[in-house]
Amino acid sequence: MRYVRRLVAGTLAAGALALSLTGCGESVDPIERLGRKATQEPSQTPSASASAPVSSPAPAPGGASDEAYKKWGLTAPVQYAPKPAQKPQIPRAAPGKVPVIDRIPLPAGEKIVFLTFDDGAEKDPEFLKMAADLKLPISMFLTDSVASSDYGHFEKLRDNGSASTVNNHTLTHPNLRTLSFEAQKKEICGQQDKLEKRFGQRPPLFRPPFGNYNDDTLRAASECGVSSVLLWRVSMQINNFQYAQGSALQPGDIILAHFRGPSELKGATEIQMTTRMLQRIQEQGYRIGRLEDYL
Repeated sequence: MRYVRRLVAGTLAAGALALSLTGCGESVDPIERLGRKATQEPSQTPSASASAPVSSPAPAPGGASDEAYKKWGLTAPVQYAPKPAQKPQIPRAAPGKVPVIDRIPLPAGEKIVFLTFDDGAEKDPEFLKMAADLKLPISMFLTDSVASSDYGHFEKLRDNGSASTVNNHTLTHPNLRTLSFEAQKKEICGQQDKLEKRFGQRPPLFRPPFGNYNDDTLRAASECGVSSVLLWRVSMQINNFQYAQGSALQPGDIILAHFRGPSELKGATEIQMTTRMLQRIQEQGYRIGRLEDYL
């Protein structure tokens, strides 16, 4: 990992964050870490939030039946946050780049977190039933090399009434910091094109594999029509969360999970992992929001 001299101090902090996401005995292999870019921070000036393009109004998250939670191993209903009356202000990036977001700024007292699932290797039909029954608003970040064998699975997840969305996670899941600008642009724009052709809309959000990015990534994402790069502060492993900072959820946290099956979850299923994730959210008194309603 290469950093310019002006970021030597920041390197220690970034390393601590990475270790906090990789030091768990329950960790799934490979672990995606909270990445840090190799060059200087983009110039950001607070301004009005730029809304992601939406083809039609999305339904509010939630609305599951009173009995659905019991079916999926929960002892209480999942609590959902309504669409906010006003979107929070997200700092803009420098011209020609896109902003990087790892937590959503919320008003004081709002205990809301957001669910994101990456890659797309696992395509469990039971998970479709779970997400539909519970009306889980999931932001999907799909990698073509693993998800494209059955994009129909993720289309069903998008269209099940849960207000879930499809976003970009590159064509082949490389470490973008090792690639040239043109190679990065091919990975990002290529997946934008595929997802637009398959799902009818060019995704507004992009997540770099492993959280690794640099200035070229932000320029390439902008040229590919992306509005924001999404990272995370919390990752779900098999039974528990790993935190980038502290030992508990914080308001506005973006939670990273994966479409993974028993071979990668040490025998656990995607259903079991998700049930445990929802339990941890409930135990800490948080509601779940739809990420795109806040961007």
